[in-house]
Amino acid sequence: MSDRANRVVLTTGSNSGIGLATTIEAARLGFRSVGSVRSEAKAEAVQRAAGRAGVGVETVLLDVNDAERCAQVVDELRPWGLVNNAGFGGMGAVEDVGDDEARELMETMVMAPMRLARLAAPHMRAAGGGRVVNMSSVFGRTTAPLAGWYCGAKHALEALSDSLRMEVAAAGIKVILVEPGGFKTGIWGEVDETARSRPGSNYERAYQRSGSGLRLTQPFMGNPERVAAVVGRALTSRFPSERYLVGIDAVALTVTQRLTPTVVRDRITRLGLGL
Repeated sequence: MSDRANRVVLTTGSNSGIGLATTIEAARLGFRSVGSVRSEAKAEAVQRAAGRAGVGVETVLLDVNDAERCAQVVDELRPWGLVNNAGFGGMGAVEDVGDDEARELMETMVMAPMRLARLAAPHMRAAGGGRVVNMSSVFGRTTAPLAGWYCGAKHALEALSDSLRMEVAAAGIKVILVEPGGFKTGIWGEVDETARSRPGSNYERAYQRSGSGLRLTQPFMGNPERVAAVVGRALTSRFPSERYLVGIDAVALTVTQRLTPTVVRDRITRLGLGL
């Protein structure tokens, strides 16, 4: 624990959901936990949550899409651990998503985490090791209609993480993917809002069905603290797994995909969404 107190763990997107739970969990485990947020108001919310949890955390203002600011923050903190959690939900058929929207999603969920990992790696190498935990999703393993760009970003993050893991292993840096299923976070509200913003789409009925299904399943979703506990395990285990699949739904979906022929799986999905 004394060693952990000298190790900075930076978690991006820490103002709510899994990011907030992870920031608190890292502090509970004895690390110097720093959460990135994009406003002073969100920083205050993090501090209030940490106070209720009885732990001390720090916050730093950071837009992960600001490359210059990313470099400043990483050089100041010299993190031993980096948890790339920042991101957002987006629902849109490939036909409905324009270049700017797609570019923003890929920038935030692929370019930004790998930029931060690239910037942090020299500091970790100099310290003799470190941890990079990239928050993926079960959709980094499978793909769903109406979420192609989101799934594409998670698939890209997984591929890059696999490559990075092998490249930095000799330096004692471990790269870990966490793949949650459905948990109670603000991302689902963002997904529903995005779907409602596409009136007149050829996929309007499918959006409506998807939103209805989402609202029905939300009460059964798990708490973000469960994902944070897995991140904590990835940070503290001497031999962490390369991937942690989190949630019964994530495991079931992965197994189903492995056992069900693609043509059958596609047909069932299309019938459910009216595609």
